[in-house]
Amino acid sequence: MHKTSAWPLALVYAALIVFASLFPFMGWRAQGIPPWVFLVAPLPPPYWTGFDVVTNVVGYGPLGFLLALAMLRTGRGWVAVPLALLAGGLLSLSLEFLQIYLPQRVPSNLDLALNAGGALLGALSAALLERLGAIDRWSRFRARWFAPDARGALVLLALWPWALLFPAAEPFGLGQVLERLEAALGGLLADTPFLAWLPVREAPLQPLSPVAELLCVALGLLVPCLLAFSMVRHRGRRVVLVLGIALVGIAATALSAALSYGPAHAWAWLGMPVRAGIWLGMVLAALTLALPQRVSAVLLLVVLTVHLALLNDAPTSAYFAQTLLVWEQGRFIRFYGLGQWLGWLWPFAALVYVLLRASRRSGASESDRLLK
Repeated sequence: MHKTSAWPLALVYAALIVFASLFPFMGWRAQGIPPWVFLVAPLPPPYWTGFDVVTNVVGYGPLGFLLALAMLRTGRGWVAVPLALLAGGLLSLSLEFLQIYLPQRVPSNLDLALNAGGALLGALSAALLERLGAIDRWSRFRARWFAPDARGALVLLALWPWALLFPAAEPFGLGQVLERLEAALGGLLADTPFLAWLPVREAPLQPLSPVAELLCVALGLLVPCLLAFSMVRHRGRRVVLVLGIALVGIAATALSAALSYGPAHAWAWLGMPVRAGIWLGMVLAALTLALPQRVSAVLLLVVLTVHLALLNDAPTSAYFAQTLLVWEQGRFIRFYGLGQWLGWLWPFAALVYVLLRASRRSGASESDRLLK
């Protein structure tokens, strides 16, 4: 029996599927149609494309893979494939039923069959990897590289590149929520006496100076490095992780820019302050290579706090706001709509994770002391 990262990753991916299937979550109403009518509709439906077929299969493949992998890792191998198929099929069936109440969405029995097929293919892939010994090799690799309680950190590191896909005002600048939170609260409390309770900023937010931008980029890159250091002790492995984090972060930010502004502008964000910030982040990571795991976790809390304070003390530009509008209303929303929530909440989830992990360790140490 093992604690596996596949369970939380499967839950996050299921949330992404729900978001993509029910977006924009508006206009709910009964349309006078039985919710099961799509089950008896003729096949194929009148409107479908090859893109729809591929996305429905591929969209549920990772869910089936993660569910089967989680069950294989926790000693339930004999039911892994059928339960993953059942879970994927029931999730798809539930969402297709709900889509009948959304005028902008069209339920389809073909979608249901393709979703279930994708979950089955993903589950069979996990079973095949288990049969070939790949899962055991990963288990040995994880035990050799990472601390036993590293599941949460591994999940956060796996989600970090996806959080970077949604465009950020500053490279690696996750968690810039102050302006949007103020606007949301203002809209929520409009025409109520409580609007006067909101604090009024005496001066508008000022753009980051080049030095502040450099520091913001450096700290944004240092955060996942320190998170990795909190679960890895060996210095050589830490070096490999730092290089991997830097390369993945740069690639994800370039992909985000290409999707936002076009492939010709994939590297437009890489100005002088950003380049200097990346190198400074790498230097800071190198200087902290020798820190113990617990000290790395404490330093991560400090760096995250400073990074969030610096980032939320600056406004987003009008050009960036227009970019967000294109993303939120454009064709990428079904695939990356959850990315904005990952980008907003990832650093706060990392804060909560490190605090909870530290409290568990402190509680365990106190229990050991009392037992002695």
